[in-house]
Amino acid sequence: MLNTSEATERARALAPPAVQHFRQALLWPLRLVPAPDAKPTHHGPWHVLREMGDASPWREEIDEYTGDSSRFHERHYNEFVSFLPYVQRFLYGEGRSKNRDGADTGSDGDSPMRVFRRRDIAAVRVVAEAGNAPITLDVVHCDLYFFFDIDVVLLNLEVGADHLSLAQAQDLLYRFGRAYPAGWNAEGGALHCMASVEWLAADGSVLARSDAQQREAFLSHVAQHRAPRISAHWAYLMQPLVSDHSEDPGVLRYRQIEYYRMPVMAYLSLDDPKRLTRNDFIRLGLVTGAAEADAAQHAHLPYAEQHLADFEHRYCYDRFWVDAGAAPNTRYLCNGHALIVVGDARSEFFCCRDRGVLAQFRHQHFLLFLIAHFQKAALLMFSDQLVEALKRLDIHSTPSVKQFKRAIRSSFERFLRFTHRYWFHEISEQAQVRALSHMCTAHLGLDPLYDEVKARIADMNTYLDADSLRRQASTVVRLTVVTLFGLIGTVTTGFLGMNLLAEADAPLWRKAIWFGVVFVFTTWLTIYTMVKSQRLSDFIDALSNDRLSLKGKLAALARVWRRGAD
Repeated sequence: MLNTSEATERARALAPPAVQHFRQALLWPLRLVPAPDAKPTHHGPWHVLREMGDASPWREEIDEYTGDSSRFHERHYNEFVSFLPYVQRFLYGEGRSKNRDGADTGSDGDSPMRVFRRRDIAAVRVVAEAGNAPITLDVVHCDLYFFFDIDVVLLNLEVGADHLSLAQAQDLLYRFGRAYPAGWNAEGGALHCMASVEWLAADGSVLARSDAQQREAFLSHVAQHRAPRISAHWAYLMQPLVSDHSEDPGVLRYRQIEYYRMPVMAYLSLDDPKRLTRNDFIRLGLVTGAAEADAAQHAHLPYAEQHLADFEHRYCYDRFWVDAGAAPNTRYLCNGHALIVVGDARSEFFCCRDRGVLAQFRHQHFLLFLIAHFQKAALLMFSDQLVEALKRLDIHSTPSVKQFKRAIRSSFERFLRFTHRYWFHEISEQAQVRALSHMCTAHLGLDPLYDEVKARIADMNTYLDADSLRRQASTVVRLTVVTLFGLIGTVTTGFLGMNLLAEADAPLWRKAIWFGVVFVFTTWLTIYTMVKSQRLSDFIDALSNDRLSLKGKLAALARVWRRGAD
């Protein structure tokens, strides 16, 4: 028989580890679209937020690189040196410029990225399923990322909490970052998302709450707009940006560009990560949520064993999954959509926010995750723009054709700029950052997606070039025909002399009449020849064909005036 202490110790060893500290960072890529009545502008969309002033809760973030140098700490330096120079220029700009004498000009380098932050939301209270106790998460920060020359915005929301169970952390990862419910059960409860979400101000008052249980509102919106309805709490968080299919007024509008589940990062500091089972790691790495109560007792896998046979090879980065080092028993899980780091709460380096794994998670790892999802969102945006340009094309309308050509040319130029400014295969030479970046890009399929979008844009541009050459060739043919038939009149009048009609001494009014008659006749003849130039060109081809009989050549001449000859 086991005594009480031994039984307690055995039960503790079999129980899942507790999450001492939890961080979750959501990254929501959205495509920016102009308002229907918006005028074209060369300014970036962030200028709209700047001009709104107090009417917008978003304020441009003056970070450690562009603001007071006293805010620049060692963790920011470690972040900066993790990336290659061309990635540094993308993330941080060029720095402060100097003149030839070495004096500071006071102008900051222009970074292609702009960050706006809102500080009115202090916490979020969530209920995973009806009847569960609510969990309150601290909002660490809430940011919008804009990019020069790319109509994409990324929402970044980071939340944190202490002393959670593993099941609670798994449910937060699985349910929280969903733009709208996936469906409803027979009782009318929303599926796969939080039963309730409430944004809280610093004084605890509720700023906005979710409406996932209002099934009819979501159904009618899709039936009317053929587009999903964004849940109320996410719509509130994005204001003054509004959904393009919303009836709310707004200059900055957005559309969903990826799957409705937001890409997610998570940091889990556990009291004993070695007690995590393979089932636990699979549920964390693939973000499948917590196991059912009865299933947890039998440790059932979320999917078939053959489907998960290569899980460790495909989704785990186990360089630090050993009982040694500064942060022992640290494991990274990456499936492209999610990047999870699990480690030991007893490790000082793992929990350090200045030099340790927590600092790396919030800086280097977040940026590599952001770069990968920004690249994917930009490529999907280019693909959407091509489809929309084709939808607006009316080949029977000359203005529509011209607008189509301008849209394709613009997409081609912007894609070239995207390639040279934002497209990286390698972002770092540090082994850990490089490996995690490769895992993200491989699972997201960025290289095949880039090749597909590049081929589509190149095909469109090639078609436009071929069409332009065809039109130029047609114009040359028409001008050649006009010149050839005009040559007959030119040679004839030249041979007979220009004074065929002796009107040199005639009164001015008679000269003016003759000039007008000849001018009208010549203009009519030239225009008529241009109208018939295609058929006249066929007639010229028939005349030059030695194998064509005289009858065939005369038939070609007759087709010049025959209706339906084309």
